[in-house]
This record gives sequence, structure tokens and C-alpha cells, in this order.
Amino acid sequence: MAVELCLLLLLLFCGSTISEVQPIYKPPPGTLDFGFVPAKTYDTGAYHEPGAIGILFKIVHAFLYLVQPNTFPQDLIRKLAQQQFGNTQGDYQKPENVVLTLQAIYYEIGFIVSAALGLLFILLLPLVGLCFCMCRCCDNCGGEMHQRQKKNADCQRSCFATFLFVASLIISVGVLCAYAANQHLTNQVRGAKKLVNSNFKDLKIFLNDTPAQIDYLVSQYNTTKDKALSDLNNVGPVLGSRVQEQLGKEVRPALDAALTMAGAIRETKEALENVSVSVEVLQEGTERLHANLTEVKMHLSNTLNDSACSAAQAASTCNIIRNSLAQLNINANFSGLPGVSSQLAKINDVLKIDLSSLVQKGYAAFNDTPDLVVNQTRNILSDIKSVLESIGSNITTFTRALPVQKILADLMVHLTQSEAYVQDYFPLVEQYDFYRWLGCLILCCMLVLILVFYYLGLLCGTCGYDKHASPTTRGCISNTGGNFLMAGVGFSFLFSWVLMIVVVLTFVTGGNVEKLVCEPFEDKNLFKVLDTPYLLNKHWKNYLAGVIFKNPNVNLTFEKVYSDCKENKGIYTSLHLEHLFNINELLNISMYTEDVALKIEHIQINLSKIILLDEIGKENLLNFSSSGIDGIDFSAYLTEINKSVTKVDLLSFANDLEARADQLPKGALENALKGHANNIRMIHNQQVVPLEQAMKYVKARSTLNQSIRLLKRTSSELMVKVKNVISAVNAAQDLINNNASQVIVQETKKYMDTIIGYFEQYTEWVKESISMEVAACKPIANVIDTAVDIFLCSYIADSVNTFWFGLGGSSIFLIPAIIFAVKLSKYYRRMDTEDVYDDSSVSGTWHFTL
Repeated sequence: MAVELCLLLLLLFCGSTISEVQPIYKPPPGTLDFGFVPAKTYDTGAYHEPGAIGILFKIVHAFLYLVQPNTFPQDLIRKLAQQQFGNTQGDYQKPENVVLTLQAIYYEIGFIVSAALGLLFILLLPLVGLCFCMCRCCDNCGGEMHQRQKKNADCQRSCFATFLFVASLIISVGVLCAYAANQHLTNQVRGAKKLVNSNFKDLKIFLNDTPAQIDYLVSQYNTTKDKALSDLNNVGPVLGSRVQEQLGKEVRPALDAALTMAGAIRETKEALENVSVSVEVLQEGTERLHANLTEVKMHLSNTLNDSACSAAQAASTCNIIRNSLAQLNINANFSGLPGVSSQLAKINDVLKIDLSSLVQKGYAAFNDTPDLVVNQTRNILSDIKSVLESIGSNITTFTRALPVQKILADLMVHLTQSEAYVQDYFPLVEQYDFYRWLGCLILCCMLVLILVFYYLGLLCGTCGYDKHASPTTRGCISNTGGNFLMAGVGFSFLFSWVLMIVVVLTFVTGGNVEKLVCEPFEDKNLFKVLDTPYLLNKHWKNYLAGVIFKNPNVNLTFEKVYSDCKENKGIYTSLHLEHLFNINELLNISMYTEDVALKIEHIQINLSKIILLDEIGKENLLNFSSSGIDGIDFSAYLTEINKSVTKVDLLSFANDLEARADQLPKGALENALKGHANNIRMIHNQQVVPLEQAMKYVKARSTLNQSIRLLKRTSSELMVKVKNVISAVNAAQDLINNNASQVIVQETKKYMDTIIGYFEQYTEWVKESISMEVAACKPIANVIDTAVDIFLCSYIADSVNTFWFGLGGSSIFLIPAIIFAVKLSKYYRRMDTEDVYDDSSVSGTWHFTL
């Protein structure tokens, strides 16, 4: 598949390309990392910054907008291009042609009026100059060397000098603008070679870099293959783990329950043993205490039976003591609790079988699922690996068979020839540009010569003027200044029409280039005109598609190609190469993955050898449920545990006994009772307190309490719990034996989708790379921008327009300069006659003195 991709890329160099960009595929298992397609950076920056002269360019653009404010006439140009003129004599008289002509005139009215004014200038100024010259030769039009004296002569002279100076300054500015534009164009032409070489360099990179990009796309098949082989080599962890994970949703809880029950059996045994030991310890302590209390009670009873208690003073006290003797007895009687030896014996019989070991064997058998998958799929996986290797071999073989290098070499030859042609003729371009520069410089020098005469005339006339001197006695310097002014006038008449001819020609040409080419190129309206159906070829709807694909019905436009290349998209996208070679068909993974899918679908895995829990383990669980622990009288145990050691507090009883003895008469009876009280205190301190506080007995009580409660919890619905565990194990075993095939089929399908997903990722990545990265056609857009936007518009059109703008402005201001110079020269030149006022004559009479 990557091979066809190579072929596709090669064909794009022959002139074909596509535009459909496929979305990046995101496979379920994870994304493969194919890295970045190797791409070099293009050097050409198709953007021109004119610098300071850009201000003049903007002024000229604003002036052209005033002359031609109309928008780009797309429809008019389309109609003019499609309309046939001049085929027959009456074509121009057709109504539609007349309308188009009028529309064209209306659009060009600004240029037409301006050009007409320029032509009028060209025709009239030489004629006016000729008439002016002849008139002055006849001593008219200021040709008479006589100046009438006027009271405001100084004011007029100053005004004429000022106006002439201002006009000269404006002319000077125009000359500087024209010279700057002329020099700017020459400088750009001289520096254009570097830009041209940069474009050729980028085109070479474009050609040289593409094979490496294609090779990279092909080589990344190994990434896909290696990942697929890795999953195949790890079929146990991958497919086996997936099967195990799905089955484990029921198997693991069942085994966990069985393992928990095995732990409960061990805990039950420990609890029963604790109950037996704790009861024995507590029985021993309470029996000894019971014997001592019985003995004290007997001795005390004997004392109370003494004759001294029959006395009237002691009888009531003795009776009270005798009635309280029943309290001298133990309260908690552990000797009467039922034993647990029979239950413990049954539990010991149950524990003769290691249920935990049996459950662990079930775990181990279930955890061997990946190994079972590996063993049972070994032959099929070897076939799949062979298929993958064969695909890689086919790709490599087909890639080597493609004439990539030959096609690229041919294109490189054409590019090298074109570069050599440009390099050979570039000196000729520079030479012609030198002639152009020299001609424009001569035009500027014409104006400079006129300005020199005007400035010298102003300088000499102003410096040499003597207001006290009469017109016939003016100095040589002043007279020279006047002659310079008239010389400037003469050269103005001689050169102005020549300058205006150049201005009109460059104005009409440069202005229309700016309005009809540069501006519509910038906003892409020019491409819309070129993309007009049947415009460039009356038989083709889309000209570019007709040239490239020989199918004019394909929607391929100049604007779309230029925009895509401007965004540095792949040439396959830009030129819509799918109409020659549809990459979706070439990269159809079904033809490559069908064999792999068939092989994977034939995977069959048998898990019937997995035994979760055998019959012995199940029988063991049943024996545990019938061990009899649920028959233990837990309430009896808990009742005795919660009782106090004795029925009465012996210490309080002894104190009370001693207090009553003090109520008796002094004697043997009193002393005997006090002796019994001391014995009771001794029993309390030596036996009752240890039973309540000694660690041995406290621990025995606590252990007995905990064990009884644990046994009570365990025995609660024990039979139901055991049956539930056995049912869960049987259900899980049934799933493995009978329904595992469905799980295996489902997981095998997912596993197959994972493997196929790697190929889908690869093909989608290849499509995306071809569309957006491989053979990025930015150099093509740069060539167009360089030729039109930079060379034609920025270098030539802007410079030419600025040149005629400066030259034309200077030429127009020659008219007021001529008028003011003629007027001002009269005040600087030495006159042949002057007006003189004679006092001896009749009052108010002037005489002319020769």
C-alpha cells in the first residue's frame, strides 16, 4: 500500500495532485507513533518591504484610487475576453459590443480623461511655446525691452519670485520622487538575482526532498508491522489476558469467595480452641473461689450458731448476718457452660484437607490462560507473521520498481535548464535596465537643467537687483538672472512635451497594471476571472483541469491551487490528484488485511482443562457447614461473660460484717465475726481482685467474648453461605466449560480489530501526510508571488507609477513656472528704454529715453 503511495507522489511531479484531506484515524487500542515526515525549510520569503519609499507608493496608490475608484470589473473582463471583436466588419457595431465598449470606457474614464489632458498638454505646450517665441521676436508678449514704472513694482517682483521659487521647489520634489523611483527599480533589479536563485533553490529542495519523504512513508510500514508482530508474539498477554479479564469477572469473585471461606474455616478452628482454653482458665479460677467462699460461709455459720447469738442483745444482729450468708457465693459459673470439643473435632477433620491449596490451584489454572492461548495459537500466528512479512516484501519490491529517480531526474533537468536560461539572460536584463535607468535619468536631468536655470535666475536676480537702479542701468548680475529665467522658460517649452509623452505612456500602462493586475491579484479576484468557465478555452469549463487531467469537468481552479500552495499543503491536495489516482482506493487496507483477518478468525482456544475447584474442595465446604458450630449456645456463653465474679462485693460485705460485730457485746463472738470479716477481705484481695484484674483472666474473658461472637457471626446462615460459594464456583466453571467460546470469539474479534487497527492507522497517516506534508507546494506559490506580487507589482509597477507621478507633477508645474519666470525676468533684465519724468516739460508728461 505504501508503494502505491510512492507511485502517487511521483505522478504528482508529472503534473497531478489531489485536495481531499482525510481525517486522522484514532484506533481503539492506542496510537502508533510514526514520527514526523522529514521536511526542509524553504528559504524564499515572498514578501517585499519597500522601505522609506513605500510612503511614496502609498501616495501614488491613493492618487490612482482618485483617478480610478471603481472596483475590479470581473464581469466586464469576462465578457470582453469571451466576446469576439473584428472577425467581421459589423462586429463593432453590434449592440452588445457597443455596450461593452461603453462599459470599458466608463471604467477607464479616469485614465481616459487624465490621458486626454496629458495629450492636450503635449499638443498645446509646444504650440504655445512656438507662438510665444514668435510673439516675442516681434517685440510683443514681453519681448519689448521696455518696462513701465509702477508703484507696486517691488510687490509684484517679490510675489513673482516667491511663486516661482515655490513652483521650482515642487518641481524639485517631483524630480526627487522620479529619481528615487528610478533608482529603486534599478536596485531591485540588481537584487532580484538573489530572489530568483532562492526560488530555484526551493524548487530543487521541493524535488530532492520528496523522494526522502516517500521513503519515510514506506519505511514506517515497519513500525506498523513491528507493532503487529509484537502483539502476535505477545498473544498470551494480549489476547489471553483479554479472555482472562472477561472470564475473570465471574471466575475471580467465585474463587475469592471460596478462598474467604477457607480462611473462615481456619478462623473457626482458632475461635473454638480459644473458647475451650478460655473456659478452662475461667473455670479453674471460679471453682477455687467457690470453695473458699463455701468454707468461709460454713465457718461463719458455725459461729452464728454459738450460744452467744441467743442472747437478747445479739440475736437480731446474728439473724441479720445469718440471712446475708447466701450472698457469699460466685455469680459467674463457667463450669455449667456446654463444651465445644465435638465441633472442634469436626473442624479439625475438615482442615485435614487444605481448601486454600485447592483454591490456589484453581487460581493457578485460571492464570495459565495466556499460556494456553500461546500454545493453541502457535501455528496460526506463524502463518500471520508470514503474511505480514510478505506484505513488507511486496512493498519493498514494488517501491524499487517505481521510476522515481528517473522522473525526478527529468524534472531536475528541466529546472536546471530553466535556471541556466535565467542566469544567462539575467545580465541582458540588467543591461536593458541600465538603458532604462539612463533614459529616465536623462528625463530627470532635463528637469534638473530647467531648475538650474530657474534657481540661478532667482539667485542672480535677487542678489544683483538694485532697487535704486533704473531698468536701463541694472547691473550685470541682475541682467544675467533674468537671462537664466528666460533660458529656463525656453528649455521648459522644449522638454515639457517630451516629458509629458513619457508620463502619459507610463501612467496609462502602470496605472492599469496596478488596477487590473496587482490589486485583483492581492484580493484573488484575478484568479476568479481566470477560473471563469470557458474563458481561456471555449470548450473547457475548467481550464486548469483540462490541461492537467484532460478532463475540464473536474473542479480544479487557479484560486484553490494557489491558496492551498500558499498554505504549504501537499501538491496532492492542491492539484486534486485523486482524479488520476484515488489514494483511498490505493490505500484500501482490506486487500492487505483480509488474509490477516481470516487467520485470526480461525483461532480456537479450548479452556476446558481449567478446574477452579474439584469435588474434594466442594465436599470439604459442605463438611464445614455441617460441623455443628451453629448449634453452640452462644447466649449462655455471653450471659456468663457479662456477669460479675461474686454476687456481692466481698469487701463491702466484710466491712458490713465488721460493723455489725461492733454492735455486739465485747467478747468471743465479736472477735470471731471480725476474724471472719478479715478472711473475707483476704479472699477478695487474693482471689476476686485477680479474677477481675489479672491479665490471665482478663485475656481469657476477652478472648472468650471475641471468639464466641466470631463463631456466632460465622455460623449465621452458614449452610446458605457455603451453598452460595459452591454455586458461584459451579457457575464460573460452567462459563469456562460451555460459554468461554463466546467470550473467546468476542475477544478474538477485538484482538483482530487491534491488529487491523494498526494498518488503518498507517494508511490514514499516509493519507494525511500525502495531503498535507509530502511535497508541500509552497515554492510554487512563492514563484507566483515572486513573479507577480514582487517583480511585476512591487518592483516594476510601483516604481514606474512613482516615476510618472513625480515626473508628471514636475511637468505640470512647469506651466506656472514659465508664467512666473517670464513675468519675473522683466524685473531682472536690463531694459533698452525706460519711463522718465521730465520736470522742464509740461507737467504730467513722460518721455522715453533711449
